[in-house]
Amino acid sequence: MIAKIGRSANLYGALAYNQLKVENENGQILFANKMIENASGHYSVTQLAQSFAPYLIANRNTEKHTLHISLNPDPNDKVSDDKFREMAEEYMREMGYGEQPFVVFKHTDIDRSHIHIVSVCVDEQGKKISDKFEKMRSMNLCRELERKHDLIPATDKERNQNDKVFRPVDYRAGDVKSQIASVVRHLPNYYQYQTLGEYNALLSLFNITTEKVQGELHGKMQGLLYVPLNEKGERAGHPFKASLFGKSAGLPALELHFAKCKTALKDHPSKHTLKAAITIALKSTSDEQAFKKQLAEQGINVVVRRNDTGRIYGITFIDHNSKAVWNGSRLSTELSANIFNDYWNNNIKPEIKEASVPIPKQSTSNDADLPAEEPHHLFDFLTTDKHEDGLVEALGGLLPEAQGEDYEEQDFANKMKKKRKRQRGQK
Repeated sequence: MIAKIGRSANLYGALAYNQLKVENENGQILFANKMIENASGHYSVTQLAQSFAPYLIANRNTEKHTLHISLNPDPNDKVSDDKFREMAEEYMREMGYGEQPFVVFKHTDIDRSHIHIVSVCVDEQGKKISDKFEKMRSMNLCRELERKHDLIPATDKERNQNDKVFRPVDYRAGDVKSQIASVVRHLPNYYQYQTLGEYNALLSLFNITTEKVQGELHGKMQGLLYVPLNEKGERAGHPFKASLFGKSAGLPALELHFAKCKTALKDHPSKHTLKAAITIALKSTSDEQAFKKQLAEQGINVVVRRNDTGRIYGITFIDHNSKAVWNGSRLSTELSANIFNDYWNNNIKPEIKEASVPIPKQSTSNDADLPAEEPHHLFDFLTTDKHEDGLVEALGGLLPEAQGEDYEEQDFANKMKKKRKRQRGQK
C-alpha cells in the first residue's frame, strides 16, 4: 500500500473534490470521525466543513492547515469497506491525527479502489500537530498495515514510481536532451491522450512541444521532432528527432497510444466528473485567470491556444486525477474553443445547462468564515498561470503532476520572496 500526504490552505477545495465524486456516483463517504452527524446520512460540503470550523478559527499561524491523504492498496488487493475504515482509523491514529475530525472517502472511478482522507493538522487550541519524520513514519506504517491486513506489499520500484516527479525542461540548465527524455519516455505510462494536439497540450506543461517533419513517404509523415520551450512557450533550442528517445516517442507508437486511449476513455466515468467541474468553473467565474485557478485547485490544468490576433482556437483540459487529457470540444460542444473565445474576448456569457452538482461561490474570506447553510462548494483559489513563476499545488500535492520550478504557487512564492527581502533589509 502506498500513502500520499498533501497539505494546502484550502479545506473547501479538498472537500469539494471528494464530494464531487460522491455526487457523480464515483465515490462514497465511508467514515466520519468527530464530525457533526447528519440524520439523513447525506452531506454537503458546507455541512462537512462545519466540523472543522473551530479548529480553523483557533488556528494560530499554520498556513497549510488542511490535510488530504490518499491510501492506495495494490490493484490486486480486494479490500472491503470495513477494512478500509479500519485502516483509515489506524493510519490517522498512528500518525497523530486520531483525535482530529476527519472524513474518509472511497473512490471507485478507476480500476483500483482507494480512499482519501480529509482533515486539518491543527488541534482545538490552534497548535500545529507535529509532522516530524512524517514520510518515514508513514512508510513504516504502510508496511505494518500490509502485514496486519494481509495486503500485497508495495515493492521499492512501485514506491519509487509513485513518487516519480516529472520536471519541466529548463533549457538554461543544459543537457536538454536528457531532460526531454525523462519526460517523453514515461508520460504514456501515466497519461491518456487521443490526438497529437492533446499530447502537445500535456507536453506544454513541461516546456516541450512536438513538430511533424515536413514531407511524406508513402502517404505518411516521415517523423516527429521534440522542441524545448522557454517559460513564454517560445522555442528555446534546437529540435531533437523522436528516434533519440526510443520507439515510444515516435509517431507510430503515439498513434497506437491514441487509438488505445480513445477506446479506454469512450465511456470512462471520469469524463462526466471533469465536465461537471469545468461547467461549474465556467458558470462561477468571469475571466480566464479565475477559471484556471478554480480548476487548478481541483487538479485540472487548462491549456489555451491563441492565434496572432488573440482569438482562442483551441482549449484542452488536463485532468491529473484521472490522468487523462481532453480537448474541450471532445468533452462537449458547450466547451469548445469558440465558447471560451466569445466569453473571454467578446464578453458573451455562454448559456450552459445546470451542472449536476451545486455551483460554488467566489470567496476572499478565510476558510473558517463558513457560509450560510446551503449546499454549495467554495474554493479558495490559487494562482497557477503556467507561463508565470509558479507551480500548481493541486490537491495538496497528491497528484503526479510536473513539480518543477515553473509550477510553484505564484502567490505563495511571491509572498516568500517579499518576506525574505524584508528580513534581509532588517539585518
